[in-house]
Amino acid sequence: MNRMKVTEKIIASKISQGLKWSDVATKVGLSKEWVTAACLGQMTLADDQADIVGELFDLSTEERTWLTVVPYKGATSDTPADPLIYRFYELIGVYGPTLKELIHEEFGDGIMSAIDFKMEMAREPNPNGDRVQITMSGKFLPYQSY
Repeated sequence: MNRMKVTEKIIASKISQGLKWSDVATKVGLSKEWVTAACLGQMTLADDQADIVGELFDLSTEERTWLTVVPYKGATSDTPADPLIYRFYELIGVYGPTLKELIHEEFGDGIMSAIDFKMEMAREPNPNGDRVQITMSGKFLPYQSY
């Protein structure tokens, strides 16, 4: 057993039950973005949260324990093959330097935290085709002198 096998089981169960990630998030009591990331193995669930997810997806005690283990975060260093994920990769390649420049101009030298961070994804109706709206909010962390 490993974390990837637990993720695969969660996805299979989600599909067979016809659940949406927002359904899972409502049961856990947190955002769909964070709960989805946790179910996909990118965040660590607390014991009570792992029990809720475990009940929902019929996970064993061992599988629930994997949900509480700090994961290896991030994707592989390979260029993503999935078209949607590749677009984010491309987006950061194109707009990353612009975001870096504008953040440094506004805040100074530092980073946007991905730990003290929130993200929301929503559908934005548009007569020319619905749009994907993603809002990211991360605490600015300035580099410290020492």
